[in-house]
Amino acid sequence: MNILLKSAKIVCPENKALHLKKRDILVKKGIIEKIAASIETPSGVKTIERKNLHVSLGWFDSSISFGEPGFEERETIDNGLDVASRSGFTDVILNPNTNPLPDSSSDIVFLKERANGNSTNLYPLGSLTINSEGNDLAELFDMKNSGAVAFYDFKKQISNPNLLKIALLYAQNFDGLVFSYPQDGQIKGKGIVHEGDVSTMLGLKGIPAMAEELQIVRDLFILEYTGGKLHIPTISTANSVKLIANAKKNGLDISCSVAIHNLIYTDENLKEFDTNYKVMPPLRTKSDCKALIKGLKDGVIDFVTSDHMPIDIEDKRVEFDNAVNGTIGLESAFGSLNQTFDLEDTIALLTKGRERFGLETPILKEGAKACLTLFEPNSEAVFNMEHIHSTSKNSMFLGFLLRGQVYGVVNNNQILI
Repeated sequence: MNILLKSAKIVCPENKALHLKKRDILVKKGIIEKIAASIETPSGVKTIERKNLHVSLGWFDSSISFGEPGFEERETIDNGLDVASRSGFTDVILNPNTNPLPDSSSDIVFLKERANGNSTNLYPLGSLTINSEGNDLAELFDMKNSGAVAFYDFKKQISNPNLLKIALLYAQNFDGLVFSYPQDGQIKGKGIVHEGDVSTMLGLKGIPAMAEELQIVRDLFILEYTGGKLHIPTISTANSVKLIANAKKNGLDISCSVAIHNLIYTDENLKEFDTNYKVMPPLRTKSDCKALIKGLKDGVIDFVTSDHMPIDIEDKRVEFDNAVNGTIGLESAFGSLNQTFDLEDTIALLTKGRERFGLETPILKEGAKACLTLFEPNSEAVFNMEHIHSTSKNSMFLGFLLRGQVYGVVNNNQILI
């Protein structure tokens, strides 16, 4: 692949010499050969020109769900990675919520082999426990050696505190990262939305914010006792931000993420009983949204995620109580973040997080491997079905005004634009 990106404005605060400068970028055989104010197009090189073209390091998402194996009607790995590339993501972490669940080294190898040859890299998570049943630890060391970047029983609480203690102690032997989903199942009970005025008005069973916060308090006490590396995915409450901020001040090796939709939408959006708004953790309150945004700006929350979860129409077009949780989010991630933060903060949020998973962070300079996202930050458009490339169409962002447009990616000696 030999291409020349013409008049691209570079958004890369890590490289002060190039940040916010317009440059031509010559890429040959997947390597950035030259960056200059003007480059003549060499023979055999394809020129890429786009309106208001911007370039950044490739974007990263720490929580993606597809369907393969077992739920291919929702999303195959190939189509999912194509969607990720079209949405600007060069690297994604795949959640363990397939059938069968990836709880052995052979499962991890299968996922990695299925993802080979795509312009977006896929890094699988392994199940923390066998079949994610919460009883016995899975083959963590073997899965790590086969390419699993962390361990997670996807959106399932670790009910047994001793199991989390053992997992954190054991994983230290190979620098493993352990996930713990922040929700106490007993307090959650049969709740399906945030517990508050809206749930009462709609007659829907609520999930108290305390269900998340108590689980986090427990996990932080265990982490303080054991040491190790703990990640708490997709927090959703203001008090969760405070708890994690205090833990970081005390020197604990803790990280956390937040789903983009939990920054933007609140439980007020549930009033039409649209099942696309049924997610887990649930949409909370406006004050929670403000606290989560502040937590990102302050660095307490380590990174954002689309929490992309395709769900087929049969599981969404049912009564609200019976609908499956989840919304797709890859295609709307950039445009919605860019409406919430300024451009530089948006790109910073989309490019950070790889180090936590032991992944190499790309560099934008001559001689480096080309891992780039191409986009335009200023245009506005209402998100609709035409913008969805996922097999499943369950997006809560339908009808939302997005700012900016993704052109594609340059990665793995490929270009998708």
